[in-house]
Amino acid sequence: MTSPRTLALIGAGAMGGAIGARLLASGSRLCVYDPSPERRADLVAKGATDSTSAAAATQGADAAILSLNAPHIVRAAVFGPGGLAEGAAPGLLIIDMSSIAPEATRTLAAEAAARGLRWVDSPLSGGIPKAATGELTLMQGGDAADVAEAQALLSRLASNQTRMGPVGAGQTTKLINQVLCGLNFLAVAEATALAEAAGVDAALIPQALRGGRADSALLQEYMPRYAARDYRRTGRIDNMVKDLDGAAEVARQTGTPMPLTMLCAEVHRMLTAAGLGGEDQAALMEFFKGPQKERFA
Repeated sequence: MTSPRTLALIGAGAMGGAIGARLLASGSRLCVYDPSPERRADLVAKGATDSTSAAAATQGADAAILSLNAPHIVRAAVFGPGGLAEGAAPGLLIIDMSSIAPEATRTLAAEAAARGLRWVDSPLSGGIPKAATGELTLMQGGDAADVAEAQALLSRLASNQTRMGPVGAGQTTKLINQVLCGLNFLAVAEATALAEAAGVDAALIPQALRGGRADSALLQEYMPRYAARDYRRTGRIDNMVKDLDGAAEVARQTGTPMPLTMLCAEVHRMLTAAGLGGEDQAALMEFFKGPQKERFA
């Protein structure tokens, strides 16, 4: 019988914590590092080994998984003092499940390769609920053999994994995913506001439209939440701003017009400026709160 693989998890925030919990429940050995002792403690209580640095978490690991928020945080976690590069064995596979810019990913991967480390970008879709059930969707970039190894390690975390091309292709695909999600979140919120203003029970619309051309997983999940003003967090509005801005940068580089994406980004930016950046996408309903003077009250 093959012994369980030892994985280092760097980053145990909301998403990283969900990833770690699923890996532990699936039988992986996990060494966890996060600057927050409280976040580490949550996973240690589930069976993880506590580490006080990324380097310590990576010693003896078969692979290192990153779940972080921005390129500079990824860089510090890998190459900074106490970073995983200090504890990594030659040839260590780094699986970056963060959502960061494709260009930054390619730069980081090249620096890792210069140190004898391998890199796969593997951003995700599905959020905390799908992580808990092992049904994440992963879009991956990297050497074909490295991606195949990453897919095997993540097989109990994800139900759909696709290699999109070389390093950076996974992050580009994630931006495309976020364009589709961001526009759909906003469209469903707008439709909910119209239903409510017209006296139609918005909570019944997903049932009424089930199986029709307007149906989608997002409609089924979010219109009832919008109608109930259920703002329990499974994602963040300010993270959507980051991702849509990333898509806008790729659009600029490629000369691709994206007028709807730009509008969607500005709506999310307005809510972030109003102090709602840390709220779930369900809080988009706040954009439709009556007259302008009453919004964000």
